Amino acid sequence: QVQLVESGGGLLQAGGSLRLSCVASGRPFMHLVMGWFRQVPGKGREFVASISWNGDTTSYADSLKDRLTISRDNAKNAVYLQMNSLNPDDTAVYYCAAGLHPLATVNNYYEYDYWGQGTQVTVSS
Repeated sequence: QVQLVESGGGLLQAGGSLRLSCVASGRPFMHLVMGWFRQVPGKGREFVASISWNGDTTSYADSLKDRLTISRDNAKNAVYLQMNSLNPDDTAVYYCAAGLHPLATVNNYYEYDYWGQGTQVTVSS
């Protein structure tokens, strides 16, 4: 089992930035592909970003990639998501996900094995 705890959400201003953190426990962190997803009420879970076990490979949603940076610190069992130039459409619950997967990065939510509880991000105009 893997436990994931996200932090860093909250109420933010349009045009600003956010940095979400996710700390994992319960399994060697280096075995895990990590990802970030987001979800708004009434819609499915949307892929945001993914990072390989060693951080060498990253993948981003096409519509967001110019504003995103995903990174990880295996010594701290943590993965981070930096998002710039926020706008109200970024309002969502953001989830951290972990997967035991042979691919370097994973974009599909159903290929992840573990999920955090989510952190609410609200962007005001």
